[in-house]
Amino acid sequence: MLRRISVPLTIAAAAALLMPLTTARADEAPKAARTPVIFVHGYNADPGVWGSLREDFKASGYTDAELFSWGYDTSRSVNEVLSGRFAAYVEEVRARSGAAKVDIVAHSFGSLVTRWYVKHGGGTGTVAHWASLAGPNHGTSTAWACAAWSQACRDMTPGSYVQDGLAEGDETPGDVAYATWWSNCDEVINPDASVRIDGATNNAAGCLKHNDLLGDDGVSQGVRAFVGG
Repeated sequence: MLRRISVPLTIAAAAALLMPLTTARADEAPKAARTPVIFVHGYNADPGVWGSLREDFKASGYTDAELFSWGYDTSRSVNEVLSGRFAAYVEEVRARSGAAKVDIVAHSFGSLVTRWYVKHGGGTGTVAHWASLAGPNHGTSTAWACAAWSQACRDMTPGSYVQDGLAEGDETPGDVAYATWWSNCDEVINPDASVRIDGATNNAAGCLKHNDLLGDDGVSQGVRAFVGG
């Protein structure tokens, strides 16, 4: 009896036992429970502006491992520098989370950086939802105040190369869900209608100042419902 039990396994039997182990190792790659969200701040800001909205997302069930905030030098060019750097960050988030796609929530100037990536940088294949809060999506006249020394401000002016490149053809390309939130009391975006994009779900946020959209309960609820939909 002991000799029979200790007889070596045949090659076929050994292979059959090893197959499940090989499969298990292949399945050990991390998988995100939800599509990870990348928050992208606006001009002269930093990732700290997202504190309130991040907490709201966590209260809705997201974990810190599913929420990312990209920090960047807002004085640089949208098309020549920033969209490429953002593309690299998206790939980093996808690798860390194991997710095929990401969701983007951008404020103000961050809307231009992320839109350029989606439209001209291959983002239509890696972005599921794109949300813009108070984005100068068709330019803002207030950007002329800093256009003399800031490339980012020049990119935000109406009729700039960036604005023309984003407006040409389909404003909402690919299999991406687009939404914007705009305010009729926004002191930075002029005209207010600049935020709205053809083909997107454009939401009126009420009378809120430019930065107040970041902490408004109604905007937060709307963004979370959109991204989670």
